[in-house]
Amino acid sequence: MKRSDSSEREKKRKRQKLLQELGGQRIPFLSPADSGFQQLWESSYPGLVLRRADGLPPDLHGRVQAALCSLRGRGCLLRDLVRVRGRDVFTSVSRALLGLPGYTYRYLNTRLFTIPWHSEEVEERKEGEQEDKSQGEALEEVENKDKACCDQELRAACKALWELNHFFCKDVYRIEEASDHEQGPKEAEAGGGSPQAQCSKGSPVTAQFNVTLLNYMDPTTMDQLKEEPYYGMGKMAVGWHHDENLVSFSSVAVYNYSCQDDKVEGGSSEDAGRAPWRLGLKVAWDINTPGLAVPLQTGDCYYLRDDLNRTHQHCVLAGEAARFSSTHRVAECSSGTLEYIRRRCEEALENMSTNPDTGARNLHSLSPSALQLSEEIHNEVEFEWLRQYWFQGRRYSRFCSWWNKPMEELEESWREMESMTQLTLAVAEDDSCEEQRRKEVAEALLPALTERQQHRLTWKERCESRLAQTLPPEEAPINRPYWCDGDPSMPLPFDLTDIISRVESLLWKL
Repeated sequence: MKRSDSSEREKKRKRQKLLQELGGQRIPFLSPADSGFQQLWESSYPGLVLRRADGLPPDLHGRVQAALCSLRGRGCLLRDLVRVRGRDVFTSVSRALLGLPGYTYRYLNTRLFTIPWHSEEVEERKEGEQEDKSQGEALEEVENKDKACCDQELRAACKALWELNHFFCKDVYRIEEASDHEQGPKEAEAGGGSPQAQCSKGSPVTAQFNVTLLNYMDPTTMDQLKEEPYYGMGKMAVGWHHDENLVSFSSVAVYNYSCQDDKVEGGSSEDAGRAPWRLGLKVAWDINTPGLAVPLQTGDCYYLRDDLNRTHQHCVLAGEAARFSSTHRVAECSSGTLEYIRRRCEEALENMSTNPDTGARNLHSLSPSALQLSEEIHNEVEFEWLRQYWFQGRRYSRFCSWWNKPMEELEESWREMESMTQLTLAVAEDDSCEEQRRKEVAEALLPALTERQQHRLTWKERCESRLAQTLPPEEAPINRPYWCDGDPSMPLPFDLTDIISRVESLLWKL
């Protein structure tokens, strides 16, 4: 779900109201050393399951931690330039998205594109595991692609994260099954986990994580860490939030790896004696229920199950050592996969045909609904895919070529849609056409053109902003698609001001 300005304003209003109700006082919170900690966990945070490091295979720890260090060493984890309340800011956390090929994850008005994790698809099928349709399509996609989209070191790192994802899928599924049969998650409890976590009856088992968002945080380089405002828990590396853009009632699984920053390249984990990172939890917009602060050691994992992400908020409280986290989730991808946007492009282009002999193009239907649909898809592919991708510079192609060809194909489809807009405009301005038809066409076209012009100017300003100019060339935003007026390869100008004025004048006359 996209974050709108109105939703941000509503959250700000709720925060201010909560602080006013507190009147400068603090809500109590409990840590493991406090009396009543376990009881509070059971009563108010049953969806949290903690699996201590000794609950995972030791060799898996080694591969995952080496993979995280390798990905950071290769420059794959980068700070995002995101849009919050109408202004651009850098995230304090460096991130990368791994997952199913062709998948994306959207947060803070930014679409991240997966570096594909290299799983053993054939072996997985032989094990007889069930895959949903979307995952099956994605795996078929990667089989048809050149598997050498990145080098061996990066492939090995991505595969290690897939192995962790595979472990999480199985582990969460076992916990869900045990909870449905009113049995506690024994494996998690044996590792020092939560008390019995109940699953809402009838809620879907959604532990097929399709992406993981990797995070790297070094508190010594994170400027102006904010104090946690409600409980006095300490410095926050990530403020209170719900994870967004997830399938409803799906779980989130997180792997924690704290390390000495000067040892990151070698993958050492010497965090003993340092203040640990902690997970903070609270009931959303509630001042009566005490909060929970859970210390995390290297290799510890936790699961946010059932509707916990919806009814509660969580934050990350900074420790002293640098920290990686791998946050596995079921991203809501109904409109966030390459397969989806390809289908949308095909749907739009079905309304145009080209004469094979003359090359002349024409539109099959001039109905307002058909024109509105094609223009809507035109805007979607330009602003939700092409400009989102290129705003992040050449970060993806630097170490993985998987998205190169798909983005070329999407841009070619977008160019075809520019021709469709030109044909639509020609009908609206054709004096020989029926007046009512011209009016209907112009009315269908004008809102899409106006929106397109506004978004193009916004993206252009973002690419030229002061913050964007501070990035190195390979990470700097690229204003693409962009072309100069009079470019013979483009059917319409980049700046639509004149065309919008013509359509407005036309409607005024008609």
